[in-house]
Amino acid sequence: MNKLSKYLFFLLTICISGTACATEDRVSGIPQQNKWISNDQPVLTDLASMYGTYPAPLFRKEFAVDATRIRRATLYITAAGYYKATLNGRRIGDIYLDPAWTDFSKRIYFTEYDLTASLSNGANCLGVTLGNGFYNPLPLQMWGYLNLRNALPTGNPSFTARLVVEYNNGKTQEISTDKTWKFAPGPVLKNSVYLGEWYDARKEIPGWELPGFDDSAWKKACVLQSPGGKLQPRFFPPVKITAQFPSVKISLLSGDTYLADMGTNFAGIYKIRLKGNLGDTITLRFGERIYNDGSLNPMTAVCGQIKRKGSGGPGAPDIAWQTNTYVFGRDGDVWFSPEFTFHTFRYMEIKGLKYQPQLSDIQGLALNTAIEECNRFECSSDLLNSIQKITTRTFKSNLVSVQSDCPAREKFGYGGDINAVSESFISNFDMHGFYRKTIYDWADAINDSVFIDTAPYVGLKYCGISWESAFLFLQDQLYRYYGDEEIVREMYDFDLKWMEKVARLHPNLIVDKGLGDHESMIPVPVQVTGTSHYLQAAGVMKRFASLMNDRVNEKKFTELENNLREKMQEEFWNKSGGENEKMNKQTLFASLLYSGVIPENEKTAAIDSLIASVRKGENGHFTTGIFGTKYILEAMSQNGLTQDAFDVVNSSAFPGWGFMLSRGATTLWETWKESDNTYSNCHPMFGSVSEWFYRWLGGIRPDSSHPGFRKFILDPQTPTGLTYVKTLYKTPFGYIKSAWQKNDSGEISYEITVPGGTTALFKTVVKKGNEVEITCNSKKISVRESDYKDGCLYKELEAGDYLITKKSV
Repeated sequence: MNKLSKYLFFLLTICISGTACATEDRVSGIPQQNKWISNDQPVLTDLASMYGTYPAPLFRKEFAVDATRIRRATLYITAAGYYKATLNGRRIGDIYLDPAWTDFSKRIYFTEYDLTASLSNGANCLGVTLGNGFYNPLPLQMWGYLNLRNALPTGNPSFTARLVVEYNNGKTQEISTDKTWKFAPGPVLKNSVYLGEWYDARKEIPGWELPGFDDSAWKKACVLQSPGGKLQPRFFPPVKITAQFPSVKISLLSGDTYLADMGTNFAGIYKIRLKGNLGDTITLRFGERIYNDGSLNPMTAVCGQIKRKGSGGPGAPDIAWQTNTYVFGRDGDVWFSPEFTFHTFRYMEIKGLKYQPQLSDIQGLALNTAIEECNRFECSSDLLNSIQKITTRTFKSNLVSVQSDCPAREKFGYGGDINAVSESFISNFDMHGFYRKTIYDWADAINDSVFIDTAPYVGLKYCGISWESAFLFLQDQLYRYYGDEEIVREMYDFDLKWMEKVARLHPNLIVDKGLGDHESMIPVPVQVTGTSHYLQAAGVMKRFASLMNDRVNEKKFTELENNLREKMQEEFWNKSGGENEKMNKQTLFASLLYSGVIPENEKTAAIDSLIASVRKGENGHFTTGIFGTKYILEAMSQNGLTQDAFDVVNSSAFPGWGFMLSRGATTLWETWKESDNTYSNCHPMFGSVSEWFYRWLGGIRPDSSHPGFRKFILDPQTPTGLTYVKTLYKTPFGYIKSAWQKNDSGEISYEITVPGGTTALFKTVVKKGNEVEITCNSKKISVRESDYKDGCLYKELEAGDYLITKKSV
């Protein structure tokens, strides 16, 4: 033990004896007044200069503990930007890209790490490296005009931390961020969530993370003002490495340039083994596609469509592709992985090698918010199983602390995509905590005057109500799927004010501004989809007002819902010709049916019109966009057309999911048409098909009048072309199982589990000559004449395991 460590240990002994240590009860978390520290880098104002070399700072703090008497040791830490923390040279935890992206001026989430078993007796050292994240983005002018620095709170990366060591005698020791920490520049010379990292191993400082290191040449940390956001404990899953993809092929492109194929498109990072000499430079580029000659095509993942000189603003690259650079600090071989960025790629171009790398040298590392993958869908169709696989992969790739529309080009939390596929996400994963966080992101972003498109807010405000309403529909889904009444009560006053804003912006009821059915193959005006969302919002608020026992507003929103329904009926159903003849009829009729606009006595005509519009589509397929696709699948199945919907989904013809797969897609495209330049190849909005798998083929649907699946619907459809379906869905009460199988004689057997504390309403079509038998936990359940209605069997099932057979007699 060196002299400094002996002195620190002496002070520690005095502290534990009670003469120098706090005796107050343990306080968890980080106090709002905790100090934030950074380096002494001046805040830059010149845009071009921001593309220069500004090394990610390293911070260190030595301290001593008596590890033999520790009861508990907890580190609380967060940053404006990203951080990587170490203890005695070892990474703390397995979390990446922390903290989650928020409006750092309004709320910042901190993470808690248990270091009880990790502290050494005597001297220890905490190390922290800071990355820019979304707090210090480059001034890239996306699409030639959008600079994130004009909308986001920005500044030099900083962090705040607090280590609380509790001893068996009730005393505590605290190590918090202050000016006694030391800092120095590190080897990460540049880092951007869009453009990647530049790592120069010649700048590494051996041993800096270890106790006893001589940091006398390092500077004292600078104490800064807080970014302003309220510090809150993270209550949702963090970002982690959730899958690994070994490279499947490596090709020589030319000279010192190779191409690695990971076999799968995904969002994340990689680890690569490199061999070289001091000063050798390796450049890595990434893309979702390759050109016909086998070379890398990075263009679908270029940030903000910056693809020509000058379009990205002063100092920006001519083409803002994803790239990393590694410079060797010594002769030999190393493993390299970036820390403060993430890419979307299947292919990796490696330039600067003097040898051909082996497959074992490269591994893709998927990064996403580590939501619980608790639900399962499987069926007899290999095509549907493949659609489900690429859909869930796309979903996870677009969960990096926000639900994004694409994880490369933009990375933004667009509300329209959330509205389109949030129920699909919920069908597959436990989204409760993540979507609570998303609701708060929107609450922090929304203003009183205009609709915005994303949360956190990045400066986009042209898409309208169909995007901003995501925060309201998520509340409804958390209530219906998870029984989360608290979020509704917490947000109710905010929701009321928001509905007043909608009324101000759309006083004539019909929504006339914003984006319609994005990427529909035939245009759909916002008047249809936007007003449909307004109508749905009124229905949600009617239910919320009822829950809150707010009779005045319940009546108000009931009237609004009725007025909107009548207005839509008048404008888009009763009228013929004019603009209604030019729009996508599939989206039109699906929207009207989905939103309950069509009068009951006219539904048959609307259903006939819908199926006729599908048959007129190319190859009899859907031509719908972001919202119409969700609506058409649901509307068709609600109205007895599950077979027709299945025939479209279970096809490889264009346009469709099967066509994407036939073209080699491993994630969903942004458009039905294949794009090799403009549009993302990892886009979730057509993933509403996965919700349909669970809701209609599995038949599992929540009952809105009994939130949280206290009561639910089991209505599995059995279309021709499928011989079995297996579905598992996790509710707050346990797992629902809905599985069915056909045999050669046409008999269908259903295996069903209804979890304890719940009740299911089972429904199945019963044709003439069918007989239904039900057993529960091996005991026969009687089927009465009163259980049949309108050609269907309706049977209420209490908790238990059921076998139901439907056979011809």
